Amino acid sequence: MRTGSGLSAGTRPGRRALLAASLAAPLAARAQAPWPDKPVRLLIGYPAGGPTDFAARLLQPHLQALWGQPLVIENRPGASGIIASEATVRSPADGYTLLLGNSPNTINPAIMPRMPYDPAELAPVVLIYISPTVLFVGADSPWHSVADVVAAAKSRPGLAYAVSGTGSPGQFAGESFARAAGIELTAIAYRGAPPALTDVVGGRVPLTFSTLAGAFPLLRDGKLRALAVAGDSRVAALPDLPTLKELGFDIPDCGVWYGLMAPAATPRTVQEKIAGDVIGLLRQPEIQARFVEQAAIPVGEGPAAFTARYNAEIPRWSAIARAAGIKAE
Repeated sequence: MRTGSGLSAGTRPGRRALLAASLAAPLAARAQAPWPDKPVRLLIGYPAGGPTDFAARLLQPHLQALWGQPLVIENRPGASGIIASEATVRSPADGYTLLLGNSPNTINPAIMPRMPYDPAELAPVVLIYISPTVLFVGADSPWHSVADVVAAAKSRPGLAYAVSGTGSPGQFAGESFARAAGIELTAIAYRGAPPALTDVVGGRVPLTFSTLAGAFPLLRDGKLRALAVAGDSRVAALPDLPTLKELGFDIPDCGVWYGLMAPAATPRTVQEKIAGDVIGLLRQPEIQARFVEQAAIPVGEGPAAFTARYNAEIPRWSAIARAAGIKAE
C-alpha cells in the first residue's frame, strides 16, 4: 500500500532542490517583468542648463508618466561628453542606464588618438532633435551675405572665425565650408559657445559657426546676423535663411544632434520601446512647440536610422579632421 506524497525516496526533492526552486522563481519572474520595473538613470555629459540638458528636462516628466518609474538625471560634465559616455558603456546593458549623447560622440573618435571606450559599445536608440549650425557675423559687420565672406577671405587668407572648442561641430562646419569655397580660414577655439559668440558680437572675431539654439537669443535681440545654414535644409524659425548647399557649397550637414543611447548589448525590445515612447512624445504639438521655441528641430529617428547616421558620421568626420589637421587639445 502506497502512502504519503506518492513520490519514492529516490524522486522526492531534497532541501537543496527546494531552496534552488524557491530562489529561481523570483529571478524568473524578474526576467519576464516588463521594462521598466525600477528607476531609469539618464547620464548627461554636460552641465545643467545647456542644450543637452534641455531635452532631458523637457521629456523627463512625460517619460516618467509613461514608464511609471522615476527617470533620474545625472549630469557628469567633462571631456566633451566622454566621461558620461564611458560610464554608460561600463553599466549593465539592461536599459536602466541611458545616455543623452550628441554629435561629439561621433566627433571625439575622429580627433582623439585614443578613446577610453569603443564607439561601437554605444547603441543609438532614438534621435530626439537637431540644432542647426549657422554661419553668423556680428550685427555691425559689413558682410551681409556668404559671398561677402568668401570675397573677404580671398583678400585676407587665414580669416579668423570663432568656435566653441577644438574639434567642435562649428570647427568642422568652418573647415568644410573653407574647403568647398576654396578659401583659408583660421579657427579660434574658445571654452564654450558663450565667449565665442561674445567676441563675434563685439567685433573681435568677424564670424562664427555656431548652433542656432545657442545663438538664437543674440540673433533675436539683433546682436548677430545669420548668413546661412550649414545643413541640408532650411530652418522653420528662419525660413528665409538659405543653406550653404543652396548657395553652391557642397558640405555635410553640420547640425548638432541630441539623442538617447545605451550600452550596445541592451535588448533590442527595450531599445524599441524607449524609441517608440520618445517618438510618440515628439509627435505631440505642445512638445514640438517647446523645441521650436529653442530654434531646434524635433526628429524622432529610431534605432535603425539613428545607428546608420552614427556609423556614417565617424569616418566622415575622421576624413575632415585628417585633411584639416584637427586634433584634440
